[in-house]
Amino acid sequence: MIKAEWCNYKLVFNFLAKTSREEMRTKETYFVRIFDTDQPEIFGLGECALFKGLSADDVPDFENRLDEACRQPLDSLPQMSAIRFGFETALADFQNGGKRIILNNDWISGLHPIAINGLIWMGDKAEMVRRVEEKISKGFKILKLKIGGINFDEEISILKSIRERFDHKQLEIRLDANGSFTPVNALDRLDKLSKFDIHSIEQPIAAGQREAMRRICIESPIAIALDEELIGFNSTEAKREILSEIRPQYIILKPSLCGGLRQSDEWIDLAHEFNVGWWATSALESNIGLNAIAQWVSTKNNHLAQGLGTGELYTNNIPSPLTMEGCRLNYRPDKKWIIPDLVWQD
Repeated sequence: MIKAEWCNYKLVFNFLAKTSREEMRTKETYFVRIFDTDQPEIFGLGECALFKGLSADDVPDFENRLDEACRQPLDSLPQMSAIRFGFETALADFQNGGKRIILNNDWISGLHPIAINGLIWMGDKAEMVRRVEEKISKGFKILKLKIGGINFDEEISILKSIRERFDHKQLEIRLDANGSFTPVNALDRLDKLSKFDIHSIEQPIAAGQREAMRRICIESPIAIALDEELIGFNSTEAKREILSEIRPQYIILKPSLCGGLRQSDEWIDLAHEFNVGWWATSALESNIGLNAIAQWVSTKNNHLAQGLGTGELYTNNIPSPLTMEGCRLNYRPDKKWIIPDLVWQD
């Protein structure tokens, strides 16, 4: 008999994680495992990475929805994005022998590591400069800076200091505004930021303002990437409508928030149709979710650096073969997964 069960797990940041929306010291997530009761030691493991305050799945009865999904694990996948992602990856792992293998490919053989950007979290100017220097010392050639959390002039000063040391040929800079600009000030700020040879900026204004976002995509001197704008739209028609109306230069795919891997595949197909670039990022998952996203990304022919450098964020992440080697995410098959004792709900 095939059975599924879930558990809650609280990840602890090793620093105070700041965005323009909030400050976080912990991140709650959920694991689901699927197994045959005749061989319970062989199980598939997935992560239902609920992102409170951002995910469309952030509802009071989320755990009840998990209960429902566990009652029929082999039926059609759940509609809720985080649960769908967790179940489709747990099922794939189970079908591949319960070895944390979602898609068997060269990446999990330790070949072809994935190029990633270095993520610079918000902080005061001194903190952000220190983090930039640390990433560059590790060999990162592409940095993504979260902005919108401190004074804009200070953020300009940080970018100025970076560009005084590294030109655009030495260092690519991506920005993530997390919707912190307004339709009124966005173009002025984008013009000021463009002086620093910025590759792209994610979600300059809050999601749901399509007419304003379309205008920004047309007039901005910096390429625009949609992130939060994609959350909650799972039908093909809705996805096509977003890309058709806004016409961004890039989209950012977080499978936990974008309907899972299959739904993210559809976003990619539509992005190709509209000549829109894409890359994937994690949504603060543990190594369980990060592993699944990385395996999925490694099957795509995408030359852009991915946003998958989140494995070192937590003091209590799941020990795994995932390793950060400079500016690349690698899988070391000689290392083992160590799954802690967890309290499962059936």
